[in-house]
Amino acid sequence: MRTYVRRFFGAISGLVALTGLPYLLYLALYAVWKPDGSPANKQRAEPTVSIVLPTYNEERIIENKLRDIVSLDYPMEKVELVVVDSSDDETREIIRNFFSDRETPTLNLIEEDERRGLAPALNDAYAAAENEMVVKTDCDSKVAADAIREAAANLADPDVGAVTGRNVDVLGGSEVEEGYRGIQAKIQTLESHLDSTLIFHGPFSAFKNDEIVSIDPDSIADDTELALLIRRNGKRVVFDPDVRYKEASHSEFSKRRTQKDRRAMGLLRLLFQHRDALGRHGLYGGMVLPFNWWFMVVSPWLLAGAVSLATLFGLLVAGPFGLAVPASLGLFTLLGSRDLLGPLQPFYAVFDTQVSLFFAAVKLLRGEGSAIWEVDEELRDVYE
Repeated sequence: MRTYVRRFFGAISGLVALTGLPYLLYLALYAVWKPDGSPANKQRAEPTVSIVLPTYNEERIIENKLRDIVSLDYPMEKVELVVVDSSDDETREIIRNFFSDRETPTLNLIEEDERRGLAPALNDAYAAAENEMVVKTDCDSKVAADAIREAAANLADPDVGAVTGRNVDVLGGSEVEEGYRGIQAKIQTLESHLDSTLIFHGPFSAFKNDEIVSIDPDSIADDTELALLIRRNGKRVVFDPDVRYKEASHSEFSKRRTQKDRRAMGLLRLLFQHRDALGRHGLYGGMVLPFNWWFMVVSPWLLAGAVSLATLFGLLVAGPFGLAVPASLGLFTLLGSRDLLGPLQPFYAVFDTQVSLFFAAVKLLRGEGSAIWEVDEELRDVYE
């Protein structure tokens, strides 16, 4: 019996250690290197800009988004707004009315008769964008006034083809998401200084127009996919914490699943589609992609295996009292989803992300993964 106990305990300890090893290596590298800010050779620049805004039934929030855009600290005579809309509410009428007495920025409204998904809509919008720099943003986000200027300074570096930014304030007060975004910002800063970052963010991403290529019409990780393709074509794609935006998010466990699991499915599918990039494209394929493969693909299954073994171990050793393992995990989840873990909240944020990645992998194996999703009306409340 003691032999089996030791083997079980050793297996659990080994899984936990194996799961956490790459994170410890990344943390050590971050601590030694102390990367800060954007790695780009930033220079003041003022290119012409096309702002791409995909919309679907945004009548509650579209006017506020348009007001935010025209209030950006950038000469509006150098800006065009490309809206691609597939709404069946009053979104288009509100947009037309907003621009009826405005000369700048110019408006290019692409009207779709049916909702095809975000990726095809973005391909059309990018093809229509005429200016030197293309900024993609979402209706359900708020962008800092200087975001375009900061992005333009990054793209003035001839080696940089795209830049994304940081969520500086999680609207709705989700400490779960705030904790995760803080960790993610450190990882993306390190990745950018190594070579390039993987994940690009829908609230604000900017691209050199000449570097834009079409993305998979079935993509559910459109911003990240475009950045990945640009890196594969030779340009760096970086994260700059000075490019700032705000986005809303839930803390409650069940509500986060809809928002986070879908994003996770898109990233997992993208990594698998571009698995041939591993080991290529400098440290992007040599370090950045392997780490993300571990974090998104391997680690969630190892974590699930460790929890299962720990539960089985507890049942074998303590009988029904062994259920204390899943009960403790349930309590951890309950407290974390209610932002009640204090200094442990960031650890829960990482655990929550691993749960999303595990659920997403299972859904993909089942053949799920639609490019069309339902609007989260509750999160829309934050933007009204």
